[in-house]
Amino acid sequence: MSPRRASTKGFTRTSSLLTTRIREASEKRGFAQSRLLTQWVEVAGEEVAAISRPVEISYGRGGMGATLTVLTTGANAPMLEMQKEQLRARVNGIYGYNAIARVRITQTAATGFAEGQVDFRHGKTKPEATPADPVLREKAREAVGPVGDAGLREALARLGTNILMKSNR
Repeated sequence: MSPRRASTKGFTRTSSLLTTRIREASEKRGFAQSRLLTQWVEVAGEEVAAISRPVEISYGRGGMGATLTVLTTGANAPMLEMQKEQLRARVNGIYGYNAIARVRITQTAATGFAEGQVDFRHGKTKPEATPADPVLREKAREAVGPVGDAGLREALARLGTNILMKSNR
């Protein structure tokens, strides 16, 4: 009987390759649950995530709960200060026990020095697209003309336009 062959043909999922590295990097900052970093919007809620982000979890010498440090701008710090207990409860819900005893708010400048500026958008905004050249768009449409399915034809035309624009630069 021959041994079973792998069905992935030598390929591995990106998530399985990166999981260990993400966990190691986040544990260096005190985040035993990397989900707190990667899914901050779901954990903290959209309003809180729009004005903050987690920076560090530090553990005291006595081991009686950790301190979560959250970064925000100076103008939003008082609003976030009022929501510390709700935030602590939501974060502890991720851990499944009272891992976080305190939430500490730290501030950064909204403008000024480059290292003091922080982007709190969490991937909500898309980069501005450059308008496609009509000649390139028409060239791509002609190339995919024989494709029968309208949706596939349109997707291939967009892909072709993007490729032609990139190679044109």
